[in-house]
Amino acid sequence: MGNEWFETVAVAQRRARKRLPKSVYGALVAGSEKGVTARDNVEAFSELGFAPRVAGLPTYREISTTVMGQEISLPVVISPTGVQAVHPDGELAVARAAANRGTAMGLSSFASKPIEDVVAANPKTFFQMYWVGDRDAMAARMERARKAGAAALIATLDWSFAFGRDWGSPHIPERMTLREMIRMAPEGLSRPRWLFEFAKTGRFSDLTVPNLVAPGEVLPTFFGAYGQWQGSAPPSWDDVAWLREQWGGKFMLKGVTRIDDAKRAVDAGVTAISVSNHGGNNLDGTPATIRLLPDIAGAVGDQVEVPMDGGVRRGSDVAKALALGARAVMIGRAYLWGLGAAGQAGVENVLGLIRGGLDAALLGLGHSSTSQLNPEDLVIPPGFTRRLGG
Repeated sequence: MGNEWFETVAVAQRRARKRLPKSVYGALVAGSEKGVTARDNVEAFSELGFAPRVAGLPTYREISTTVMGQEISLPVVISPTGVQAVHPDGELAVARAAANRGTAMGLSSFASKPIEDVVAANPKTFFQMYWVGDRDAMAARMERARKAGAAALIATLDWSFAFGRDWGSPHIPERMTLREMIRMAPEGLSRPRWLFEFAKTGRFSDLTVPNLVAPGEVLPTFFGAYGQWQGSAPPSWDDVAWLREQWGGKFMLKGVTRIDDAKRAVDAGVTAISVSNHGGNNLDGTPATIRLLPDIAGAVGDQVEVPMDGGVRRGSDVAKALALGARAVMIGRAYLWGLGAAGQAGVENVLGLIRGGLDAALLGLGHSSTSQLNPEDLVIPPGFTRRLGG
């Protein structure tokens, strides 16, 4: 099969695009409407420069940290993303890769693999929940996650069901009926290696989400579950506090972009807030998260952990986020491209690249630990940050 190692996440993306059927790759690109936020998430990092040192550099650099009580070997956590059917092993491949690289795995409630199997592959699994159904349904899912051994809970609120992409949305079948197989055949046959990987399993699975129901129940399809989510009343701050109380353990609120929301989250008793705009898949025109991070971290970073996600593609991006107040970063598209390019090995490749890039940034900046990173390490242009709700 040759050497499948790649040297940057951009190469992983190109290989994933070449390896995956067009519609499958299109689902990974995602973004909403014009894609303004998705682009800004990435491009904003390029506006930040470094102020490197040239002598007295540290021989050893410490990049490990803790997130929600879990010791991790680098300040990078796998962000939960739904139905990772770009590879037959899906979330299990990602969980094993994260475990091998010593970090935590966020598992979406819309994942394609059961939480019990994912926790077995990586005990440092954070189970993510959208508000789907009523409190009884939410409590049942939390109890299943608790029994499975999930290390923490993530509640994701940054989603407003924005529709339409200017570049078009891919056709994604939720059931592999004969009609859909015929329809998808040209795409599959154009990517024989990808098709062969699934053919070896003996079946092409439907897009189902096993973690929304109790084990043994009929599995809802992805779009069926999505419809139920759309029909559920949006949660209130009282609901957030109830979730945190019912869970009783480490709890992250994901999707914060405003200072006033960050303060409300602290009042609700969360362990961590993730500065996130859903990777540009929510309201298009929301600023890049790296622009929002400094003011939010400054407002609540002494009370809760503040990870950040959105646009991270290399280790130097991680260094910039940590310098501006993040406890860690969460990555999404980067590891999905690795998964699409080379399965578990591709995800490990991505994590290894980010680790190496972060280590190199620390060396160049003259720091022996990520805890020493600070704004003086950066060249921050005037007007870079955005302050919302403060």
